[in-house]
Amino acid sequence: MLIMNEKIKAAEVELTGLNGEKLGVMPREEALKLAKAVNADLVCTSLMSSPPPCRLAARGTAKQAVQKDKQAARRQDMPLKVKELRLTVHIEDHDYETKQRQAEKLLASGNAVQLVVRIQGKEGPKAKELLERLVKDLSASGTKETNIQVSGKQAAVRVNPS
Repeated sequence: MLIMNEKIKAAEVELTGLNGEKLGVMPREEALKLAKAVNADLVCTSLMSSPPPCRLAARGTAKQAVQKDKQAARRQDMPLKVKELRLTVHIEDHDYETKQRQAEKLLASGNAVQLVVRIQGKEGPKAKELLERLVKDLSASGTKETNIQVSGKQAAVRVNPS
C-alpha cells in the first residue's frame, strides 16, 4: 500500500529529496510544504522506523509505479492462453511463412501456441520434420515446452513465449 502526502500521520519524517539527497529530519507539515513548493508528492517508504523515511517523488509517478507493479503481478498470475495453429504436411512455402508469422505474433502477445499437423497414412516422419523446422524458425520468439508428439492422426508440439 502507498502512503503519501496528508495520509502520513507521523509528526516528524526523515526526508530524501527528488535526486536522492538527504534533507534530514523535519516536521511533517514542513515536508508537505516543501513537496508542494517543488510540485512533488511526499511518499512514505517504510512505517517500521521512527521517524519514518519519506522521499519526494515527481507528482503522480509513485502511483503509476504501484499500478504498474500490480498490473505485472496480475499478468503473471494469469494462466497462458493456448492458441492452436493447424498445418498439413504438404504445405507450400508461402503458406508456411504465413503460419510462422501468425505464430510469432501470438507468441509476442504472450500466448502459447499449439502447432498441430494433420497426418494421413505414412506422413508421420514428414510431419515431425515440418514441426522441427517450424520450432527452429520460432526459436527467437518462443521455446518449445513439449517434445513433438506423433499420435494417431496428428503430430503436435507446444511453444511458449520467451
